[in-house]
Amino acid sequence: METLSLEDSIGILNIYESKNAPNKLFFEGNLSYLSSARKVSVVGSRKATKEGIKRAAIITELLISKGIIVVSGLAEGIDTIAHTTTIQKGGQTITVLGTPLNKTYPKKNEHLLQKIKNEHLAVSQFPKDHPVQPKNFIMRNHTMALISDATIIVEAGEKSGSRYQGWETLRLGRELFLLESLANDPKLSWPKEMIKYGAKVLTRNSITHFLDDLPEFTTSKNATF
Repeated sequence: METLSLEDSIGILNIYESKNAPNKLFFEGNLSYLSSARKVSVVGSRKATKEGIKRAAIITELLISKGIIVVSGLAEGIDTIAHTTTIQKGGQTITVLGTPLNKTYPKKNEHLLQKIKNEHLAVSQFPKDHPVQPKNFIMRNHTMALISDATIIVEAGEKSGSRYQGWETLRLGRELFLLESLANDPKLSWPKEMIKYGAKVLTRNSITHFLDDLPEFTTSKNATF
């Protein structure tokens, strides 16, 4: 396990980036992932539907076909699909944890976490044996938004933790994408609010083109979906 300040990891932060940034990050794996390519978060519901799982896999395969590193949070559901699809298809993935590196949540993903540590990159802002609390996962989502060029929310409920990452992505001025099925869900209010603040809707037609205009990482360092 290695420890670095965030600025040593990804560069000097501007005033907006530093607001919710952790002081330190703890790593296991390939540190070059943080600077070697564009990075896009794929996140969503822990209780993913069959359609959500399929869509997450399609999007993940598209990202890795473009050489983009897939970032997610090791949670059940969409996060797990993002990581496992990336690994199975020969891509690169970063997991950002809501636990310290020596703990796994959920426990069933212990083998997946170890594989990511060995062959990809695992990141945590929590020191060894830090207690696991619900607020950790909100902090994790803020950090995931910070290290990513963009975030894609595949599907999520009205109280989903993915909302925190969505709002943080917009606050940072990064690109936020919502799948059309999520944006048009009549049971949800937050996707419509995010769209008002700049979130973009991904449709079947637009999904293959949005990556062409995705900007590089901009810190101040030098299927119908």
